[in-house]
Amino acid sequence: MEERTYAMLKPDGVRKQLLDEVIKRFENADLKVSHVKEMVLDEEIVKQHYAHLLDKPFYPTLESFMLSGPVIAMIVEGDNAVSKVRELMGATDSKEALPGTIRGDYGDKTCCTYNIIHGSDSVHNAEVEIHRFYPELTKEKQKIR
Repeated sequence: MEERTYAMLKPDGVRKQLLDEVIKRFENADLKVSHVKEMVLDEEIVKQHYAHLLDKPFYPTLESFMLSGPVIAMIVEGDNAVSKVRELMGATDSKEALPGTIRGDYGDKTCCTYNIIHGSDSVHNAEVEIHRFYPELTKEKQKIR
């Protein structure tokens, strides 16, 4: 089924200059990266994005990490895009991610926070995250109507 999903190269992935590698992996899986932009996040958007983790003891470290440098926001499209992107990323904890996955190949094996990339976990959450990080697309649709 044709889907779109949200993926974000985190500050560690940007520092390691992995954008081309990530896009190549997506394209090799018959996915299309339709939108790409570099962003510097602020506290508000990080809190919105990680609202489900605000009460966790590791949240301050996560927030600090996400504010430590630019990220690259992407919209990825294709058949079963959500599950394909998640498969390509590998396990959230890089120590558990298999070799050949983005996190398995490039994530920090000493700290699960530094795991290179985020990808939406459902079609619904993909749309929420696309709206959050690409609000201009919603505004474009409103202008067309």
